[in-house]
Amino acid sequence: MISWVENGDPRARSVLRDLKPPQARTRVIGLTGAPGAGKSTVTSALVRAFRARGRRVAVLAVDPSSPFTGGALLGDRIRMQEHATDDGVFIRSMGSRGQLGGLAAATPQAIRVLSAAGYQVVLVETVGVGQAEVEIASEADSTVVLVVPGMGDSIQAAKAGLLEVADVLVVNKADRPDTQATLRDLRHMVSLSTSDWKPPIVPTVGTTGDGVDELVGRLDQHDAWLESSGELARRRLARARDEVTALVLGTLAKHITVPDELAARVAEGRCDPLEAAGELLDSAVTFKELGCRDRRPPGQASPPGTG
Repeated sequence: MISWVENGDPRARSVLRDLKPPQARTRVIGLTGAPGAGKSTVTSALVRAFRARGRRVAVLAVDPSSPFTGGALLGDRIRMQEHATDDGVFIRSMGSRGQLGGLAAATPQAIRVLSAAGYQVVLVETVGVGQAEVEIASEADSTVVLVVPGMGDSIQAAKAGLLEVADVLVVNKADRPDTQATLRDLRHMVSLSTSDWKPPIVPTVGTTGDGVDELVGRLDQHDAWLESSGELARRRLARARDEVTALVLGTLAKHITVPDELAARVAEGRCDPLEAAGELLDSAVTFKELGCRDRRPPGQASPPGTG
């Protein structure tokens, strides 16, 4: 099913339409950070921790696709071999296929498929990203940002847009000598935050599992805050809106072709690009009325946080 979603197979639409809403809310946890921060290792440790609680866990590991060949190594799952024979764990690598922001275009629908399949926790590991590629924040209930000691001075920490989306900050590879300086810089940055939730900072050593229990505890605290504050409903509403918008834009991109005559008018300065875009939308696009039926049994409310 995820392959159908990734490849735009027309069969995916009918199956997605008939997916039943999950009985309980699926927790979606995103892990992001710079390349080499240890995302795969920490993800594997989180799988181990949630499995110890008896949770069914799915992992979506997004790998960068080559801009030249279009191929992707899809190698993140190699670091999760210890879970390969566990029936309660599903691990899927996805190529980014040129999508910016650290995720693949099919990630939101893949999360929906895994939720309907009964996975109670979905861990989404992004492509190694920089300061501005923060799309995971719009797809996850809780976003974990991993940094490593030696990331830079306090000015660098304060201006990094990636850190601003963190619900939990993890200093991985905390056995390195620069750990205390990094913790100090991050604490200073968090102290300047005016948001209701101030991200806790958790030092970990992913290879040994040190700090992972504390990380899970902090994620539980954030999950409880999401429920009590109403933030979870707001995030899920925004996620649904973004998913629908992305699908609409993707469909338009496939069906709109700029005629050579119109492109020539713009190139020659006889037509403004904005005017040309409006003309193309007015003349070339027609919309069908889309219906969305409610799949709940009569009288049954939606599970918390779903929509």
